[in-house]
Amino acid sequence: MKKGKEVIVWCITVPALLVVFLYAVNTGSLKVTPVQLFKGLFIAYNPQVATVYDLRFPRIIVAMLGGAATAVSGVLLQAVMKNPLADPGIIGVSSGASFVAVLVTAFVPSLYFYTPILAFIGGMAAFIMVYGLSWKGGLSPLRIILVGVAVNAMFTGLMSAFNSSTGSSYSGVASIVNANITMKTWSDVRILFVYTAIGLIASVFVLGKCNLLALEDKTARSIGVNVTGARITVSVIAVLLASISTAVIGPISFLGLIVPHIARLLVGSNHKVLVPYSIVLGALMLLCADTLGRTIAAPYEISASVIMSVIGGPFFIILLRRSKKNYG
Repeated sequence: MKKGKEVIVWCITVPALLVVFLYAVNTGSLKVTPVQLFKGLFIAYNPQVATVYDLRFPRIIVAMLGGAATAVSGVLLQAVMKNPLADPGIIGVSSGASFVAVLVTAFVPSLYFYTPILAFIGGMAAFIMVYGLSWKGGLSPLRIILVGVAVNAMFTGLMSAFNSSTGSSYSGVASIVNANITMKTWSDVRILFVYTAIGLIASVFVLGKCNLLALEDKTARSIGVNVTGARITVSVIAVLLASISTAVIGPISFLGLIVPHIARLLVGSNHKVLVPYSIVLGALMLLCADTLGRTIAAPYEISASVIMSVIGGPFFIILLRRSKKNYG
């Protein structure tokens, strides 16, 4: 029965992603039919399809890759911290990564291809700060959230101050600060694809460890698991994925919180199924948010991060209320 439910969920989510992809391609002043799109891409040159390919495809693919990376990062962080409220945005990882990405974009643009790696250093620094400041004879889930919110506010304030002090003269900086997916190019796609592929492939090799981390530490150690080593490995991959996404599209709040919870309700808590499904669901959710932001106030646009904040804020409050027995 459970397998049948998983199959149904996959059979609904994958076509839904394809439908939203085609709708996003056709959203805007320039419209093409699916047949025209196919012919223009694979058979004969079509100037309208070429324009769509250059302007909309990079944005759509960046949204899908960024959504997948952020969602899997959330799954892994929740496994490491045993905290269902953990999210790369809430605990400050995304803001630490975006702060470094802002500095690189503004002062060393020649290192743009390596921005995700440098952003990873910033994300790791923020993660270590949160972990270190939260430790008090153990890790309290509520303390992690509170310290994470403080670290997130600090880095976000630094970014906003830098953006304001430069008069927003650096367009790349503004796009990271505001988490704006507009005007992404194929070079952004290549960078995000390379690093996201590395992170997602690495995550596949720790799925078993994620399942074991769900056990009590004493139980895991009794069956020969190196709990500390597993936590460090999974944490590094989680921070890498969050930093990669943040370096290119900026911090997207609550995506890494919402997707894992919805995915668990649909496919269960086995990470060998949960992580692959979160990849698809994360891509679908961020693409939906971006497409919705493009349509509800056309010809103006609302950032995908704003859409996710509007949805994620109440979702976070509901989770916090439901978890009051465990988290204070």
